[in-house]
Amino acid sequence: MQLIQLVVMILATVAVSFAVLEVGLRSLFGFGNPLIYIADEQIGYLLAPNQRTRRYGNRIEINQYSMRSEAILPTRSPFVLRVLLLGDSIANGGWWTDQNRTISSLLQHSLLTTYHHHFPQVEVLNASANSWGPTNELAYLQRFGTFEAQAIVLLINTDDLFATAPTSLPVGRDRNYPVRKPPLAVVEVLQRYLQKPKLPPHMEAHPTGDRLDMNLQAIAQMHALANANRSRFLLAMTPLKREVAPLQPRHYEIQARQRLEQFTKTQHINYIDFLPIFNSCPDPQAFYHDHIHLNKQGNQLVSKIIEQNLSQLLNLF
Repeated sequence: MQLIQLVVMILATVAVSFAVLEVGLRSLFGFGNPLIYIADEQIGYLLAPNQRTRRYGNRIEINQYSMRSEAILPTRSPFVLRVLLLGDSIANGGWWTDQNRTISSLLQHSLLTTYHHHFPQVEVLNASANSWGPTNELAYLQRFGTFEAQAIVLLINTDDLFATAPTSLPVGRDRNYPVRKPPLAVVEVLQRYLQKPKLPPHMEAHPTGDRLDMNLQAIAQMHALANANRSRFLLAMTPLKREVAPLQPRHYEIQARQRLEQFTKTQHINYIDFLPIFNSCPDPQAFYHDHIHLNKQGNQLVSKIIEQNLSQLLNLF
């Protein structure tokens, strides 16, 4: 009888401890409810629509068009200033950025505060996903259209100049692109941090031809789509952390940057290069969350500069 009681007590203690661990992982860190993805033949992949979660206390909301934005109407009211932001994880903000601190949210708040006498409502739509490149963003624009936005902002980083063609291979294979919720938060932790990802050797896409040329052509097509829909187009590029002072870009990156700058002049594309802007600040390294993504301070600077350029493009004075 004493042995049975001991076993019952041990099992009860284990069960209670597991329950506390599960609740803690869910409530404190948001494990057990990751964002899920869907494969797409043209775009490569999308965040599944209509999702809400919290990761490390940061709120994340995905609307019906797979944007990191609140639900929107497909048509724009004449009293609304609507900006469409296209990008990758830098525009998206990821799990480390609360919904209110993304570049799109900061830009929306700033535009509304400054130009409320012109527009009583401002919407900055955030169409983005981790590791998207210009060809993914072009495919999204071709699928969903411009949402009648008066301006389209394409936010890329230096690595995006060498991005591959759209592929859905990571979806359901890479732990960062799950297709379903895990049964338990503990299971997600084990899968994410204790198990090595088992990726097939053909995971990386290998497009033929010049990647830089492919991505420049995608940017040109997005510019043309914006013009066809009477929307102003703005291209902005943030640098990698290893590019900013006291360091500098690698040789092949310098060549790509020069080619991009010449391309924007030839195509008459409004272009913001954030490398000299960052380097003009006392400590540009302080703008980064990691080697590529921006923190709150970096997001604030980027949104501020984009707002200034949009004001000129849209004559918001």
